[in-house]
Amino acid sequence: MPTALTLSIALVLLGTGLPVPASGGSAPPLPLGLSRAFLGNLSAPTLAPGSTGTVAFTVADPLPSALDSLVVTFEVYAFNGFPGGGPSFAPVAGAPDLTTPTSSGPVANVSVGTLTNASVYRGSVGVVTSDTTGSGAYAVRTALSFTLATNGTSYLLESRGWFTASVWQAATELPNGSVTLNLSRLGVSGVTPETAVEVAASDWGWVLGALLAGSVVLVGAGAWVYFRRGPGSTSGAR
Repeated sequence: MPTALTLSIALVLLGTGLPVPASGGSAPPLPLGLSRAFLGNLSAPTLAPGSTGTVAFTVADPLPSALDSLVVTFEVYAFNGFPGGGPSFAPVAGAPDLTTPTSSGPVANVSVGTLTNASVYRGSVGVVTSDTTGSGAYAVRTALSFTLATNGTSYLLESRGWFTASVWQAATELPNGSVTLNLSRLGVSGVTPETAVEVAASDWGWVLGALLAGSVVLVGAGAWVYFRRGPGSTSGAR
């Protein structure tokens, strides 16, 4: 699934103003241009109720040091039903389970361990639906944590879905309305992308796909500008 589409699905849900569970905390900011280099190539499936698939991803190390204790987290946190449904937030009744060799549920943690400079880890988590899983888009937020091998500093990157609308707005909009991104206000080292698992009965598959494709135009300005920042950006608070 294209990055713009998967990100927009989650932002459309968040735009409703409903409460979103937030992570909180404080982590040292990384240069803004580096965030998009860590977690990428997210690919989520479109499934019929009762079927299975995978969310695929890659993790890269853009830093000069190796990354230790690297963990990638995926969590189903929001749902937009179709047809005639409305958005709802975690816990999502009947949501697909995310599975690893050792766990199954709304949250999946993938332990990468140590990743050396310029290397790439390719991984996936399973997605399992039931016959009663409702049709719609199940937004999946992400997080990535690691310790820098050279000095032991801990870093945490999280996606848009971990923050309430008010916290995100305060960190991405200046008083004059200009777009910004203040990682210190978010309390994270960087921002990761999100994705969404689509579940559709055969009769509604093409309609749901068309609606989700149309939602690309609703991608929030703050996130759009952030993910298009060039590698020259170096400040943790802009």
